[in-house]
Amino acid sequence: MSDSEHYDPLTPRRPRSPDTQERRMPRGVVIRLFAYLVAGHVIAGFLYLLFTVAGKG
Repeated sequence: MSDSEHYDPLTPRRPRSPDTQERRMPRGVVIRLFAYLVAGHVIAGFLYLLFTVAGKG
């Protein structure tokens, strides 16, 4: 006997773990988000420095 004899297409298959693909963000998105946040803060800090130096002069 094989498993295909007992297969019921109308019964949804339950995931084995609670972390399904829908609940987790892909790893590439997390890395890209982190890089954008770091780059954004570096650019904002540089602009803040420029305005601070220009305001004193």
